[in-house]
Amino acid sequence: MNFVEELTWRGMIHQMMPGTDKMLESGQQTAYVGIDPTADSLHIGHLCGVMMLRHFQRCGHKPLALIGGATGMIGDPSGKSQERNLLNEETLRHNVKCIKEQLARFLDFDSDAPNKAELVNNYDWMKDFTFLDFARDIGKCITVNYMMAKDSVKRRLNGEFQDGMSFTEFTYQLLQGYDFLYLYQTKGCKLQMGGSDQWGNITTGTELIRRKLGSENETFALTCPLITKSDGRKFGKTESGNIWLDRNRTTPYVFYQFWLNVADTDAERFIKIFTSLDKETIDGLIEEHRQDPGRRILQKRLAEEVTILVHGREDYEAAVEASNILFGKSTKESLLKLDEKTLLDVFAGVKKFEVSRELFRGEGIKAVDLLVENAQCFASKGEMRKLTQGGGVSINKEKLSAFDKMLTEADLLDGKYLLAQSGKKNYFLLIVK
Repeated sequence: MNFVEELTWRGMIHQMMPGTDKMLESGQQTAYVGIDPTADSLHIGHLCGVMMLRHFQRCGHKPLALIGGATGMIGDPSGKSQERNLLNEETLRHNVKCIKEQLARFLDFDSDAPNKAELVNNYDWMKDFTFLDFARDIGKCITVNYMMAKDSVKRRLNGEFQDGMSFTEFTYQLLQGYDFLYLYQTKGCKLQMGGSDQWGNITTGTELIRRKLGSENETFALTCPLITKSDGRKFGKTESGNIWLDRNRTTPYVFYQFWLNVADTDAERFIKIFTSLDKETIDGLIEEHRQDPGRRILQKRLAEEVTILVHGREDYEAAVEASNILFGKSTKESLLKLDEKTLLDVFAGVKKFEVSRELFRGEGIKAVDLLVENAQCFASKGEMRKLTQGGGVSINKEKLSAFDKMLTEADLLDGKYLLAQSGKKNYFLLIVK
């Protein structure tokens, strides 16, 4: 596959330095994408850059994932209104370890292939670099005028944001430029890729290499567009925060639901960017979807592909089953499979009541007393009796046989939840404390 052609039809090229395509056609090349380890998990905002590396490797080239152990201690000012909190070394090492495990789902780090991926950490080459050496050997190569002309710097200095910019952050583009120089000299890396907000930092690197080593040393830059949703809102952000790749931060169920619920126009873009499906398959899915948008064929395939890529098939199938609990037919067995976090995610939008554990001890409590007097799930005992007799009330996804059935601690999910259901769509979650 031709890498530039592959990214072009996928809509993944925002800017590209002239000559990049010819350089890539001349044989196997090496490229890198930088990731700041500000957390112990990637979120889906990182995925476009990671997918660029994945496609790069699939096209026969060698990808480098650079974890910014050193630059992560400073913080990139690009697109930021204020300085980041600085991380200590122990936290950074933990974050780097976790991120590598996630990247291994996208990239081949372990085979004997000549283009196997490598993880590099700029802390390894920056930790012994003294300030005086850096100022003398690197700082002299790039003028302050050149650095101040970058948009990321100008916006902060021209008063767009109140806090201005510290010297620490001002040096960020030079440190990132040195990463490119180091990888060019030690790994033969000629291409740096990233989001469109990184163009200024990346081109500082190409300029540093040219000035430090001579104009015959050509290096290149390629950026992908920053992904936004069709309504203009930031991609990957929800009311509850980022959509993370770590299951402990974002359950596979919530992850799956995010992709399942994207708008039609977003689904057409996202399935090209965030999956490895080929053009013929994607074009067929788009055409099929347009003929009957109500079936949500695109969203279902997108959610399937990305969830399997990030979490694996077993978690994907569990997420589908969890979705059916709320939106389709399911059984008590399906409910019992849910871990506590997923259970709360599935029923995040339903009405909740807190009740005392004492009610369930001993002989327990009658269902009608619990659901009318202690939790106001029904307006009256008469209403609940009538609905129960018509088969319209369920406890933990099982039809309630008698409105006055005794409920005990043995009926609780995870020892502290009870799910009541009236009709097909009305759910109530009782939290026992």
